[in-house]
Amino acid sequence: MKKYVCDVCGYVYDPAEGDPDSNIPPGTAFEDLPDDYECPVCGVGKEDFSPEE
Repeated sequence: MKKYVCDVCGYVYDPAEGDPDSNIPPGTAFEDLPDDYECPVCGVGKEDFSPEE
């Protein structure tokens, strides 16, 4: 599964780790995150993330 990077602050969403602070379990693909998911660091939405190169 591909990692995604927040375009604003550089936070990396790693599907292997999920986002425990947002109750996102490990193994959750970025595409499967809720539509209202926000960056846990700066609060922007999914539309401000890009696939990691």
